[in-house]
Amino acid sequence: MQLRLQVLLTLTDLLFIIYWMLAIGMEAGVVQISAEWMYADYNNPRVVAWNWSFFPLDVAFSIVGLASVRAARKKNIIWLPLAIISLTLTMTAGGMAVIYWALLGEFDPAWFLPNTVLLIWPVFFLPSLVARRGQVE
Repeated sequence: MQLRLQVLLTLTDLLFIIYWMLAIGMEAGVVQISAEWMYADYNNPRVVAWNWSFFPLDVAFSIVGLASVRAARKKNIIWLPLAIISLTLTMTAGGMAVIYWALLGEFDPAWFLPNTVLLIWPVFFLPSLVARRGQVE
């Protein structure tokens, strides 16, 4: 696994785990973050439900991505399909968020740009990983 891919997977996955830990902390009342720092309509129950609908997807790509990095460090070839799965799920989560905010006409850079990055950065790695996967079998 390329060092750049390891760094990006680790950074993305750890940031998402931190994000969801903070979200859980906010729900539990142990973390206080101003609504101004949150996404648009943060107090709208439907928007909150929309945000929480990403929880399983985000946690899945984070766990799979970190497992991929760990497997690569141990020279285990399972890293390759795990990386492909993680990057695909990362793009899915980013794309869903970008489309949602675009449909609403909400282009707050604090939310729109990070999700656009999630949609785009895996594209720089997926084609070569998929091609390599075909050569392994």
